[in-house]
Amino acid sequence: MTLVDLIPRTPSDRAIEALPVAIIGAGPIGLAAAANLAESGIDFVVYEAGDDVAASVQEWGHTRLFSPWRHLVDPASRRLLEAEGWESPAPKRAPTGAEFVQRYLRPLAKVPVIAAHVRTGVEVLAVARQGMDRTRTRARAATPFVLRLRSASGAVSETGARAVIDASGTYRSPNPLSSSGLDLLGMDDIADRVTRALPDVLGGDRGRFTGRHVTVVGAGHSAANTLLGLVSLAREDEGTTVTWLIRNAQAVRVSSSPDDELAGRADLGSRVDAAVSQGEISVVDGFEILRARRVDGRVELVGLRRGEAAAHVTDVVVNATGFRPDLAMLREVRLDLDEIVEAPRRLAPLIDPNEHSCGTVEPHGFHELTHPEPGFFLVGMKSYGRAPTFLLATGYEQVRSVTAWLAGDTAAASRVELTLPTTGVCSTDEAGGCCS
Repeated sequence: MTLVDLIPRTPSDRAIEALPVAIIGAGPIGLAAAANLAESGIDFVVYEAGDDVAASVQEWGHTRLFSPWRHLVDPASRRLLEAEGWESPAPKRAPTGAEFVQRYLRPLAKVPVIAAHVRTGVEVLAVARQGMDRTRTRARAATPFVLRLRSASGAVSETGARAVIDASGTYRSPNPLSSSGLDLLGMDDIADRVTRALPDVLGGDRGRFTGRHVTVVGAGHSAANTLLGLVSLAREDEGTTVTWLIRNAQAVRVSSSPDDELAGRADLGSRVDAAVSQGEISVVDGFEILRARRVDGRVELVGLRRGEAAAHVTDVVVNATGFRPDLAMLREVRLDLDEIVEAPRRLAPLIDPNEHSCGTVEPHGFHELTHPEPGFFLVGMKSYGRAPTFLLATGYEQVRSVTAWLAGDTAAASRVELTLPTTGVCSTDEAGGCCS
């Protein structure tokens, strides 16, 4: 008997198995889970808080992904789509987020075996066991899950599920600007001058930045994309100035290495380097933000720079500091999370950003994603906690493995692999999808 054999499966009680699997989130990983479950003949319901599928992806739809189409389509989803006459986009071309939704995710959500099970405008407020809080153990695995839901009208209801796959992502729960990880002191005073990562600088958000001093906080590719958009805006409007504020001595994740297999990502780093060297981006490095305040209608970020008291005054702040999982709705679920990156404990050593890039993350599946709560799984970017090394193809393999386990095929669930190059096909980013 192996450790895998000791992991309890969803109980075989017919009353529970008659319930659907609940999928939280209709992004690329949630829809891939739906496709795998549909192929396996397992009933499911997808709950999406947004008014449309892939609502978070649409918020950064103006941003181009690093990876080409050949790495962005889930195998089970491809089979369902092609059966409906879908034609895959050019495999070597990297789409924007908007194209990703239009050409792939929306058509996938409209496949009949999926469309009938998708509920948009429904937010999952909480997950628990029916009639049990987290302290009760007896017959726990034989008790259905209950999901508390809120519809677009505000009505609150509850529904049962045999298992839960949480693919809700992390885009809507950004890290705070404070270097301590706590909510920034004074944030309420400056909230109207702070925008989330990946704003549409040259499009819908243009008016927010034109003619202003804009400071981008963060050291990843989300920050780099925004910086380049701001540089283009500043070239058209001399009153727009750009500052890049980072906590460390350098932004090591924005690499322009010629060895990077993804030309788009390497080009991004090169263009940021060039803009810095030409004085189009001012860099404030080694700055740890402690608090903020409003001063004469502007924003003052107060903190330490290389150990000395410092302040930085700007008009608008872009928070590109990364993301973290929102675990509030899982308070009554028994989770086993790593204390550092907040990922499932068995998965954490494989993705720790202090040790790994996406190219060194091993394939993994249901075993690494299992929690003390049988039948509950965090998948996709949310499964990576605070680690920025998520890869869409890895998420697709996660849900394939989880589906096989739910179907009772432990052998198939345990066979996990990725048929991708060992480098260059990951997000290495806080957004977890814009660059995957």
